[in-house]
Amino acid sequence: MTGEGVLRPSLAEHLRRAGLDPAGVVTVVRRALEEDLALGPDVTTESTVPAGARSTGDVVPRSPGVLAGLPVAAAVFDLVGGRDVDVVLQASDGDAAVPGLAALSVTGPTRTLLTAERTALNLVCHLSGIATLTRAWVDAVAGTGAAIRDTRKTSPGLRALEKYAVRCGGGVNHRMALGDAALVKDNHVAAAGGIAQAVRAVRAHAPGVPLEVEVDTLDQLREAVAAEVGLVLLDNFSLEDTRTAVSLVRGTGIRLEASGGLTLDRAHEVAETGVDHLAVGALTHSAPVLDLGFDLR
Repeated sequence: MTGEGVLRPSLAEHLRRAGLDPAGVVTVVRRALEEDLALGPDVTTESTVPAGARSTGDVVPRSPGVLAGLPVAAAVFDLVGGRDVDVVLQASDGDAAVPGLAALSVTGPTRTLLTAERTALNLVCHLSGIATLTRAWVDAVAGTGAAIRDTRKTSPGLRALEKYAVRCGGGVNHRMALGDAALVKDNHVAAAGGIAQAVRAVRAHAPGVPLEVEVDTLDQLREAVAAEVGLVLLDNFSLEDTRTAVSLVRGTGIRLEASGGLTLDRAHEVAETGVDHLAVGALTHSAPVLDLGFDLR
């Protein structure tokens, strides 16, 4: 990196207000920049751009969608250029991406801008893609009362950013890590000897931690109801069984989350069964990037 390597306070505060840890963002950006600069400076840019040249460039959507990660892209330019660059956010995360309308502008040494360009775009295109896909799912279940939730099927090292992008798209987050909530799945049930035994073990070991149990059948759901579990994940349930599950827990206060085999075209009918959440791993593991480019004026 050619800049100071420390975020300016105003940008760090912007990240905090967005619910992101500035130190975590710096770690991600530094790792990404190290990949680009591991073998030396940007040979192409240093060969073709005069040392004293300055420019203004814009991050511009090429396709419609939902923006996410603009302050993260700003952090890339800030960490590369330091006080030599001036970054202006022209839009906010969660806004519509309008093709041709600048979302972020940056002024500084041309070499700095071009060195930071790809890293900034990699992050903002990826996060905007997640936000765009999330918004499509949220729109698909509109009016049903069901919320779209993400999973831990995230890119290594990018979980906080990817879950942030889900929020930008109108989704809600599941647990962030393995310690902030318990999710009893089939392997845990097998190891413990049954659903009731697994639930008792979790409550004894971590009584204050939110608990969810995954079930594969209606009989297992009945076991979870008997164990007074507050949240149950219905794994690969048919529509008919999902409706039955909703009926079984009606009046108990138990919330239900549908998961497995979900597709965007059938999201509404699944949500109409009365489940509280749809868990969609594809939000983070399969979202296509949103096309944004960087154009010098």
